[in-house]
Amino acid sequence: MLRNSSRWLWHGVFAAILAVLVFAVYQSSQKINYNWQWERITPFLVDTSPQEIRASGSGTAVINADNSITINFDYGDEPQLITTYDERLVEDGDLIFEGDLIARSEQWTMGPLVVGLWVTIEISVISLFFAIILGLITGLMRISHNPVTKNFAYLYVEVIRGTPLLVQIFIVYFFLGTIFDLDRFAAGIVALSIFTGAYIAEIIRSGIQSIPPGQMEAARSLGMSYPKAMVYVILPQAFKRTLPPMAGQLITLIKDSSLVSVISITDLTKAGREVISGSFATFEVWFVVAGLYLLLTTTLSWGVQRIEKRLATSD
Repeated sequence: MLRNSSRWLWHGVFAAILAVLVFAVYQSSQKINYNWQWERITPFLVDTSPQEIRASGSGTAVINADNSITINFDYGDEPQLITTYDERLVEDGDLIFEGDLIARSEQWTMGPLVVGLWVTIEISVISLFFAIILGLITGLMRISHNPVTKNFAYLYVEVIRGTPLLVQIFIVYFFLGTIFDLDRFAAGIVALSIFTGAYIAEIIRSGIQSIPPGQMEAARSLGMSYPKAMVYVILPQAFKRTLPPMAGQLITLIKDSSLVSVISITDLTKAGREVISGSFATFEVWFVVAGLYLLLTTTLSWGVQRIEKRLATSD
């Protein structure tokens, strides 16, 4: 064990090295002659621009007693009623033409980067759910004594782990998507679930096989059936041992989900590309996108560490 003084000394060394790295990155950024404009990123995270309310036709403005605005159209169409706004730009009796700005309303809405982040979380969580089910079934098939199920599981794992995820996404979207009429979002979930399920299957297989055979023998000697012994004795112990690699696979899944942008799913990565095409703030956007991915994975890692500590104290 390091003494407190030595521990603080090494923390200081780490902070110094980190400061040198940050300074080196800063110096490198000065050499590329790039005009950093971080303030342009804010609207793409949280959009605070006022919502413009425009006339849907030509007519006359009427200011009601409750300050609501009524536009009486010239050709007898149903009037346009505006009840909620923050800034009024017309007066009673003003002539209004179609498309004229009538009022503004203050609003806070999620920017495209936050919307893309939510899509990334959604597709990752759904894919993980199906990947765990697929991985559990395949992992049990891998340790089965039935040659048919064992060989099918082995073939699935080897084919999926031996081919790139990007290729699998294209195959699922253009081939399976055409056969089963899958939309982009469903195709992305299927591809990620199949890919991640192969890795989870191996994690579960190794976790089960790491449990001493005597555990199963003891459970069977107490009168438990094989499935019951697996559910109540083997799998709970295997879960504790496989939690760290399972968490690592989930983090990998979140990062791999960026590849679904190639089939036009507007996740965080695709949202970043769209923002860059409109703002030309290339470096700022990619740094923010990387930071959002890092925030997501770091939060997940922290949560898994908390679960590990809980499980450790329950032994």
